Amino acid sequence: MNAWQLTGVGLVLLLGVLGVLVPGLPGPLVVWAGLLWWATAERSSLAWAVFTAGTAVLLLNQVLKWLLPARDLREAGAPYRTLLLAGLAGVAGFFLVPVIGCPLGALGGLYVLERVRLGGHGDAWASTRTVLRAIGLSVLVELFACLVVVGAWMGAVVAR
Repeated sequence: MNAWQLTGVGLVLLLGVLGVLVPGLPGPLVVWAGLLWWATAERSSLAWAVFTAGTAVLLLNQVLKWLLPARDLREAGAPYRTLLLAGLAGVAGFFLVPVIGCPLGALGGLYVLERVRLGGHGDAWASTRTVLRAIGLSVLVELFACLVVVGAWMGAVVAR
């Protein structure tokens, strides 16, 4: 694999890591695709071992991502309909105020919907914080898994 291809794979992996932080981009899938590109081009036993281990880490990430935060969301009592509507408010916010409107719209929508559902500021804010913690934990788990996979790739590139 030449230096240009290696740089391309590195950029794809970087895009995947950044995709974890940007809502709507499938970060782990992009990281996995970059790893697959590298393994098929490299065709070494080390490359396939890193690809297999990376696939296992990313699959475990998907399981953990859905299991860990679910307890906190149920604890907050926020119905999934509220989360869906808050997500739609985030999409609308993105088009009203580009880039920063997405998180602001989602957060504002979540708070307003929880305030209507619970009837007061204190309970709505507590529920909103719990939901944000759960989502933040999910993002951190996904980010850690992607960074582990990218780190393994970097180690394998240096070792070759």
